[in-house]
Amino acid sequence: MPDTEKYFADIKKYASKVNEEAVAGIVQHLGIALRSRDASLVAATDPEELKRVRESWLKKKLALTQSDEELDKSIHAVMTKMKADHAKHRVTVYYLLAEQYGKLDSLVKKAKAAAHK
Repeated sequence: MPDTEKYFADIKKYASKVNEEAVAGIVQHLGIALRSRDASLVAATDPEELKRVRESWLKKKLALTQSDEELDKSIHAVMTKMKADHAKHRVTVYYLLAEQYGKLDSLVKKAKAAAHK
């Protein structure tokens, strides 16, 4: 299991309060992908990568139904917020997007349900 403490510290640079259970839910969701440095980061300048964030995270995992244009604007806003970081941790990007759409609680519930199995 990846060290969630480093993600808490990274997220705290952008969010005043960090929901640690939501972070755990994101880490659990990403699982083995976090073992690869390349997969654990989001390439902010790669259109295919940003499309993957929109399709896999925002639409599939968070079940958002807004237009692609609106979802892309929210991704762009997070990338702009994180522009000082060359390495944009996927957990942080996903957390900030979930926070923006008020979906952190759904990540907590899913993490707790999986922990009780």
